Amino acid sequence: MESNIIFNKDFDSNSVYIMKIYNAEVSKVWDYFTKSELLDQWWAPKPWKCETKKQDFEEGGIWLYSMIGPEGERHYAQVKYGEISEHRSFDGIDTFCDENGNVNPDFPEAKWLFGFTGVQEGTKVTVNIHFPTSEAMKGLIDMGFEEGFKMGLSQLEEILKNQ
Repeated sequence: MESNIIFNKDFDSNSVYIMKIYNAEVSKVWDYFTKSELLDQWWAPKPWKCETKKQDFEEGGIWLYSMIGPEGERHYAQVKYGEISEHRSFDGIDTFCDENGNVNPDFPEAKWLFGFTGVQEGTKVTVNIHFPTSEAMKGLIDMGFEEGFKMGLSQLEEILKNQ
């Protein structure tokens, strides 16, 4: 079953809400959001690629990765994981950085909360992103975040469908 992606922007609360349902078991979808070798397959919108430099999926751990463009350009980001509830939810602080994880102060951090719920169709994934200011949120949206993230989520749907 193909499901659409809900992507709601709320500039009053500086937050984005995203929801997508996958026709797959929660544990499998969870793995695609928490294991670097699986994240690398879909996190970047094509023709870009995601490449993990290091990942420690644990509370206080970090996922440091780069988005590699078609011309070989690299943009680094990291997620510092917060609370993790196995197969249910995890959160983290997302920020742009250099290849060594040094935070780029020109881009504000955003707090992400991922939720995974078993539903009749498979797994409902919800993503809540909270920004410090509406300017920070607008900056990410203006960089093409909505289109890029929807593309990544759809790429994951194709991967799961073909297994």
